[in-house]
Amino acid sequence: MKTCTWKCVFLLGIVFFTITAFIYGHYDLDFIHSGGRVILGRPLKATESSLPVLKDDVEMTTAPPVDESLRPCSLRNTAQQDPVLREVFNFSVPVLQWAGNVSPQEWQRLRLNQAPYGWKGVPLDVVNSTLALLSDPRHGRLFERGGRPGCVRCAVVGNGGILRGSRQGPDIDAHRFVFRVNGAVTKGYEEDVGTRTSFYGFTANTLKNSLAAYRGAGFTRVPQGQGVHYVFIPANARDYLLMSAAIRGVPVSSDHDKGDLPSKYFGQKSSVDDFKMLHPDFITYIKERFLKSELLGKKYAHLYMPSTGALMLFTALHTCDQVSAYGFITENYKAFSDHYFDKVKKPLIFYVNHDMQMEGRVWAQLHEQEVMWLYKRPL
Repeated sequence: MKTCTWKCVFLLGIVFFTITAFIYGHYDLDFIHSGGRVILGRPLKATESSLPVLKDDVEMTTAPPVDESLRPCSLRNTAQQDPVLREVFNFSVPVLQWAGNVSPQEWQRLRLNQAPYGWKGVPLDVVNSTLALLSDPRHGRLFERGGRPGCVRCAVVGNGGILRGSRQGPDIDAHRFVFRVNGAVTKGYEEDVGTRTSFYGFTANTLKNSLAAYRGAGFTRVPQGQGVHYVFIPANARDYLLMSAAIRGVPVSSDHDKGDLPSKYFGQKSSVDDFKMLHPDFITYIKERFLKSELLGKKYAHLYMPSTGALMLFTALHTCDQVSAYGFITENYKAFSDHYFDKVKKPLIFYVNHDMQMEGRVWAQLHEQEVMWLYKRPL
């Protein structure tokens, strides 16, 4: 048998790198590829074709009662006054799942759509047993206003290199709630990204792979402590099983993470009130109304979903009065490293599971229309 020459080794290395890169892209580590090969999604436009209407909007209005009074400062007022945004935003879509969402009718409807857009691929007993733990209607709301006067201001912090040297930390921490995602490193970067975390958003994949990929950058554990809440993105059965185990304080019972101890991620003193889970209808709504990328018509359409950062930003936009976004992709993204915690500058790389440039155009438009404020850094 012939031995492998240096050319053979080189070719095998390329194949290994390609497969590894694809897998990591699939696991949502937000690596981005700067090349002309990426098919860009369409921007939000005031045309009939760019405003898809969800057929089951009526069935999706199952959120628990909330105070619908529009505060003068609320971004909902801005959305209602704009003819395009009024057709796109639907604030009646439930943002979170809780026990009140489970019924035979809901199961028959949502079991037809693959997670994260439904419950297909997630056993009924797993859905039932997990959501049964979220029995209080409060679990269907992200937070309680508590009668506090004034607008609820929220900061959503991505991991973009635009934040390195930005000195935005004090402004971020000045918001009532602070959302973070993926490799949410704060130690050593307090001046640029702040210290507070109110909500940490993730899938089981992004949580575990972020801990593995960014450990060298100082991300050795997800945010913990009093006031930190965890927002699960239900990408598959793993997320339901991990949440159930975390609330009950036991190892994960089955599937890919069987035997895993949630306490090593969320701490020993977490309670049911610390955990939230996005509703499949909400993720569907975000994809259809705001981020319906042309990637959905390509070969790997089954891998596509809005990024973790996008879902957390839209969560804030549908629950807070005012939203500021930091560390998200902007037009001048090539001037900055992939992450603010990178030791050396790394270019952004695009993969088929997200359409980051389309997301960037949506952020720019929502900023221009004063629905939210996007941190932009001039060169």
